[in-house]
Amino acid sequence: MTTPTTKGERTRQALLDAAVIRFGRDGYRRTAITDIARDAGLSGTAAYAYFANKEELFLAAVDADAIPVIQEGLAALTGDALLDHRRGSLILGFLDALGRHPLAHRIISGLEPDFTVRILSIPALDDLRAEHARRLRALQAAGEIRTDIDPDQIARGMVPIILSLLMALLQTRTGPAALLGPDVAAVFDAVLLPPAPERR
Repeated sequence: MTTPTTKGERTRQALLDAAVIRFGRDGYRRTAITDIARDAGLSGTAAYAYFANKEELFLAAVDADAIPVIQEGLAALTGDALLDHRRGSLILGFLDALGRHPLAHRIISGLEPDFTVRILSIPALDDLRAEHARRLRALQAAGEIRTDIDPDQIARGMVPIILSLLMALLQTRTGPAALLGPDVAAVFDAVLLPPAPERR
C-alpha cells in the first residue's frame, strides 16, 4: 500500500481507517457515515467529498481490510508451493489474519448478508486471483501440475472456493482439521495434478 501524500489522500485514508474500525465493531446498519467522519476527526459531511454514500464507503473499507488479510494468508505459503491445500496452510493463514481484522472477519462470518456476494468483486480479490494464476504458471513450468489447464480460469474458480471454506469454518465454528482433511485435498489434487504415472 502506498503512503498518502496529499491532504486529500490523507483525509480519504483517515476516513477508511475509521470506517474499518467502526464497521468492524458496529456493522453496516448500526453505523452512520457521520460517526465515521467524527471518528476520523472531520466534520459530519466530510466523507461525502470522497465517497458517494455509506455503501460505497463500506465496500471501500472491506477492500482495505481484505488487502492485509490476503497478504498475510499468502505469506503462510512457501515459495511457489501454490495454495498448499494438502496442508491447509493458506486457509490457516487467512484464519489467523481474520482474527486481527474485525471487518473482514465480520463479512466472512456472514454478519453482513447483504454484501456477501458483492465482496467477490472487491479489488483485493483481483490480487488474490492474480497471485494464484502466477503460482499455477510457475508450477506448470516446473512440471508439477497439469499443463492443459488455464491458470487464470482455475485461479478465478479457486477464490470463491477458498471463501466458501473460510465461511464454513467461521460460521459453523468448525475446527480446520475437521474440514480441511484428505477429501478436500483430493478434490484439489484431481483438478491440478496429472494422473500418477505422468507425475515426475
